[in-house]
Amino acid sequence: MWDRKREAFSTYKRLSLKDNSNSIDMEDNSAHLQNGKDFEASNPSWSLSLPHVLVATLTSFLFGYHLGVVNEPLEIISADLGFNGNTMAEGLVVSTCLGGALIGSLLSGWVADGVGRRRAFQLSALPMILGAGMSAMTKTLAGMLLGRLFVGTGMGLGPPVASLYVTEVSPAFVRGTYGSFIQIATCLGLMAALLIGIPVKEIADWWRTCFWVSTIPAALLALAMVFCAESPHWLYKQGRTEEAETEFEKLLGGSHVKSALAELSKFDRGDEPDDVKLSELLFGRHFQGSIIAMLLMDRLGRKLLLLWSFSGMAVAMALQVVAGSYHSSDSGALYLSVGGTLMFVLMFALGAGPVPGLLLPEIFPSRIRAKAMAICMSVHWVINFFVGLLFLQLLEKMGPQLLYSGFATFCLIAVAFVKRNVVETKGKSLQEIEIALLPQE
Repeated sequence: MWDRKREAFSTYKRLSLKDNSNSIDMEDNSAHLQNGKDFEASNPSWSLSLPHVLVATLTSFLFGYHLGVVNEPLEIISADLGFNGNTMAEGLVVSTCLGGALIGSLLSGWVADGVGRRRAFQLSALPMILGAGMSAMTKTLAGMLLGRLFVGTGMGLGPPVASLYVTEVSPAFVRGTYGSFIQIATCLGLMAALLIGIPVKEIADWWRTCFWVSTIPAALLALAMVFCAESPHWLYKQGRTEEAETEFEKLLGGSHVKSALAELSKFDRGDEPDDVKLSELLFGRHFQGSIIAMLLMDRLGRKLLLLWSFSGMAVAMALQVVAGSYHSSDSGALYLSVGGTLMFVLMFALGAGPVPGLLLPEIFPSRIRAKAMAICMSVHWVINFFVGLLFLQLLEKMGPQLLYSGFATFCLIAVAFVKRNVVETKGKSLQEIEIALLPQE
C-alpha cells in the first residue's frame, strides 16, 4: 500500500513536469496575469458550468423550503387536522422530516456512486413530490407525518449529492463561489416558504397550496437534470472515458478537455477495489453572510473563512452569556441577545455554513468521496435532531450562561482544530488536493 502511494506520488511529479512544459499552472502564474484576456486563456469559462450548478442547487432550495413550509401554517394545520394544542404532535410535524433526512443522507453516497449524480438528483426529487402531495391532500395527522417522512428522505438525499456534483463539475478557480450557491439557495428556499405562507390565515386551506407549490421546483429539478452534464469524475471511475471527455467539453470547453482528463489520469486508482468498508470511512483520513462567503471563498480561501466564522460565533455566544447575566426585563440584555443572535447567524453563514459542504468533497479521495459524504451528512442530521430536541430542556436546567458558555467553548475548539488540521484547497484541482493529503515519509 505504501509502495503504491509513493509510486503514485512520483508518477504525479513526473507527469506534472511534462505537463508544465505545455501549459501554464494557474496558481504559479496568477501574479503575472495582468489583464482579463490572459486570465481567461488560462482558465475555462465559468459560464459553461454555471447552468449545471444552478440546476443542482434546486435541491438546496427545496431543502430550505421544506424546512420552513410548516412554520407559518402550523397552527392552522393543527386545527384542520384535529390535533390543536397537542405540542408533541406539532413537534412531530416539524421534525419528522429530519428522520427521513437521516435515512436519505445515509443512502446518498451509495445512490450517487451506483446510478450517477444526475439520476441521484432525480431520485431525490421523487419522494419530495410524492411527500408534498400526500401532505397537501391528507385529512389526518398520520397522513401528514407520512408525507413529511417522504419529503425528508428526498431532503437528506439531495444536498450531499449537490455538494459532490458542484465540486466535481466546477472549474477550480470558481469552485468556492459555486459552492456558496448551495447555502444561498437554502436561504432563498426558507424565504420563499415564509413569503408563500403569508396568506395562510386569510385563505382557507392555503397551507395545502404551500405544499403543492414545492412540487414545481422538484419537478423542474428532475426534468432539467436530463439536460445537465453527468459528473466526469463519476464517469471516469466507471471506465467510461469517452463520455467523461464529452461532459468535460460541455463544462470546460474543448480546449481544456485534454488537460482535465490528464488531471484525472495522474492519480488513477483504478487498481483499487471500489468497495469501501465502514471502518475506512469512519477512521480514514444567512443570506448576507452567504453572499459574502461567495465573494470571498476563492479569494481568501476556505481555512481563513472557517477561522473567522468560528471565532465570530464564539464572540456571539459570549454576548449571549453577558445578556443572560442581566434581568430579562433589562433593555440592555435584550439588545445584547438580539445582537448576539444576528451576529451568530451572519458568522455562521460566512464560513461554518457553506464551507464544510464544499471542503468535505474536496478533501476526500475520489474512491470514497460519495460514501464519506453520506456518513458526514448523517452525523450532521443526528446532531441537528438532538440539538433541536434538547435545547429548550438544557436551557431550562442549565441556564443561559452555562449553556451558551458551552457553545462558545465548542466554537473555540473548532478554531483550534481548523488552525491545526484543515488544509487550504483554494485554486487546486481535486487530484492535486488528493496528492497533497497523502502521508509523507
